[in-house]
Amino acid sequence: MGDRYGESTRSSCNVGYIVNYKATLAFKGDENEERGNWGSKADFILSCLGYAVGLGNVWRFPYLAYENGGGAFLIPYFIMLALAGLPLFFLEVSFGQYCSEGPIKAWRALPMMRGVAFGMMGVSATISVAYNIVITYCIRYLVASFTTKLPWTDCDNDWNSKYCSLKFGDCKDAGLVFLENGTCVQPHTLTQDEMVIYGVEEISPGNYSLEGLVDPLEQQRVRPSEEYWTLEVRKEASSIGETGGIVWQLALCLLAAWAIVFFCLIKGIKSSGKVVYVTATFPYIVLVILLILGLTLPGHQEGIKFFVSPKIEKLSDPQVWLDAAVQIFYSLSAAWGGLITLASYNRFRNNCYFDSMFIAIANCCTSIFAGFVIFSIVGFMAHELNQPIENVVDQGYGLAFIAYPEAVARLPAPPVWSILFFLMLLTLGLDSEFAIVETVVTGLVDEFPDTLRPRKTWVLLGICVVGYFIGLLCVTEAGPYWADLLDLYGATFNLLLFAWFECVGLSWFYGIKRFQNDIRSMIGDGPVNFPVFYWWMLNWSAITPAVLTFVLVFNWANWSDPEHNGPFPPWARAIGWLITLATLIWIPLVWLYEFLRTPGSVYQRWRAMATPRPDWGPAVEQFRVEAWYVHLRNGTTMGGDLPPSAESRGHQTQDNFDNIEPREEYDHENYGKEKAFVNPSYTGE
Repeated sequence: MGDRYGESTRSSCNVGYIVNYKATLAFKGDENEERGNWGSKADFILSCLGYAVGLGNVWRFPYLAYENGGGAFLIPYFIMLALAGLPLFFLEVSFGQYCSEGPIKAWRALPMMRGVAFGMMGVSATISVAYNIVITYCIRYLVASFTTKLPWTDCDNDWNSKYCSLKFGDCKDAGLVFLENGTCVQPHTLTQDEMVIYGVEEISPGNYSLEGLVDPLEQQRVRPSEEYWTLEVRKEASSIGETGGIVWQLALCLLAAWAIVFFCLIKGIKSSGKVVYVTATFPYIVLVILLILGLTLPGHQEGIKFFVSPKIEKLSDPQVWLDAAVQIFYSLSAAWGGLITLASYNRFRNNCYFDSMFIAIANCCTSIFAGFVIFSIVGFMAHELNQPIENVVDQGYGLAFIAYPEAVARLPAPPVWSILFFLMLLTLGLDSEFAIVETVVTGLVDEFPDTLRPRKTWVLLGICVVGYFIGLLCVTEAGPYWADLLDLYGATFNLLLFAWFECVGLSWFYGIKRFQNDIRSMIGDGPVNFPVFYWWMLNWSAITPAVLTFVLVFNWANWSDPEHNGPFPPWARAIGWLITLATLIWIPLVWLYEFLRTPGSVYQRWRAMATPRPDWGPAVEQFRVEAWYVHLRNGTTMGGDLPPSAESRGHQTQDNFDNIEPREEYDHENYGKEKAFVNPSYTGE
């Protein structure tokens, strides 16, 4: 309720209620003493922003925008933000904040949907391993940047092959001829036939012209930054079946990555909430610096023009709308369980409405801003190489670890810019990894609070150790294949299904009106009664599920198995599908479990599956009482029951709620009947 009631109204309450009402606001420290709360609102905002703003904002969105119509791509992008991104973000943040529980325990609201939470946990656990491999690469490049000469700038290293693109030019500059076998020789050692083949002209005896020199490997040339990436950093094998040995440099960097995660989460949100002040803000500082740098470089205008020039005709392609929806969905990190987890540590009265809008919109604006930064540098690189921009631009790993490192090598003081860039990628990755790992830890601890909550640090340590040893498979010579297998099959259309079940479950089964009043009990009547709020209810119950259905159907209709350097072999694809199935199988298993565990007829079993548990509702007793009456005043029930102490206090303060706002009449004699109505399976025990 907070300050939304006027002073004159509060003064009309009797003394007993005033004492009780003030008690709800007079917390010393955390409201939720068992789980704790964020130290401040900024901790939550920055943690969510760091979770949502990840590596994809920098290396995926700019490429998608240029591929799908440039500036015209913003039209479907913002439409999908309004129809799917914002509603899902607001739904998950509200859901987690209301119950103050992790993803699994939160579904006491609708027991039949607990399988969705198990699936989210499975996805987060899988992706925590794959995502930390990317962080490992960032650490590897960051360490390599502390030098006077970046190691990917030439072709004179042990790892370079004869295909390295600078070798031909180096030979020619030295007055030598580059042969197909990779050696450089003096022109006079060539036969007449070889001179013709390689374009060498003998002007006079002992005097040769190399103007028409031919590069025999021109079509197979590879940039030195790409060879550094594949042959030195990852030492990539030719197939997933050629495991080879562990790349020890990456194994050490992986150990450092998991150690950082452990020590930053060792005190849960109390430690990670402070670390994000650096990890969530530093990328913005670097992006601003890089944009200023980019705008001073020749060719930046062409790069930015290439990024934003609208191609309206692209909007008729359904694939463009699919890409916009998928980018919004994955960029906001919806349906992973992380938003529910982070919001569960909020104070009950936190304005989750404002937070959701601010974070989601800031995330999307960051993607657009990063596009200007990246393409200003890409334009400079195209200018330097005298090539079309489309030949220079890349996405994903190619942009972060090949194209951009090559670009910074052409800048003044390249190690400085390389350090800044990879520090930015590192911090972008870490705060997302913090939230992913915290989701798994919180889900387990909240499910077994008596056993695991006192040992939360050990649970975190166990997850980090297991994650490290699984990750060792991803830093072998076949590691890049395994990392992509975990990533591409671990987080795929299963997340879209989880989001669909969330929307349908909370709006159709739990009840859209009840969910509205859950939010009302946290943020007050004003925002919820405002007509715009009905837009969110319409989205949750109809529009967002429809959009997700479109994306799913289109995704399945155009499905192609993920690849890495060509198709995965059948046995690897089978493992990939098992990873996906392991996250989806929980949904029908939980349905079956909930149906079989409940006695009674088919209808009674279904009713129990679709009815909140007695312990559902706000975790803190004071707020539980207030939420109970907020629901009663507005024609719904909270769903869960009040504990005995709260029941007694609730009866004592009933008349005080009459003084605050008009409400429906409440019959004390039928209190037990109301409980039975809220929970048909309630036995009075």
